[in-house]
Amino acid sequence: MTDHIFVGDRVLLDVSFRAARARLGILAGDGVLLRASEVAYGEGITGMVEAAGPAAGLSRLAGVCVEDLADAYDYARIALRWDAIAADGALFAALNADLMLTPAGEQITVLALAGAYQRQLGRAGAELDGVIVCRFAAATIRSFMARIACALVHPAGAAGPADRSPPRRSLGEEKKL
Repeated sequence: MTDHIFVGDRVLLDVSFRAARARLGILAGDGVLLRASEVAYGEGITGMVEAAGPAAGLSRLAGVCVEDLADAYDYARIALRWDAIAADGALFAALNADLMLTPAGEQITVLALAGAYQRQLGRAGAELDGVIVCRFAAATIRSFMARIACALVHPAGAAGPADRSPPRRSLGEEKKL
């Protein structure tokens, strides 16, 4: 039996679409998406353990699959999949999502993620409250998106003030970095 949790987030980036698209391709090739996935999942599980107890900590991120960058004049997309396994090695949850960039002006780009977690409702997940799982799934995606947004806006070794605006986030509205 599976349970689907739909997740999404959107962040406005203070960087041109052309620059963001080029950087996203570099991030995918350099393993940054993999590391951001691992850190975000680890933070999400830690938060769930604190809120729901030890049963939540019985999973770990076992695999991250990142497809090649697909792009065109007005978008860039990378499909990704996270597989988490339970302590017994069985699939605990899987995330299938698209990470997308679209232009929103000359120096503004939208970074968006849309996807769904497929939770396996086995022994490891049976004790977890659905509301708690949804809340921490959303927090995990926000953490992932914040890391990717920061890497797109503030690439290592980049010079110039145009790509150096401080991040601003607020609940209930689009985020701008």
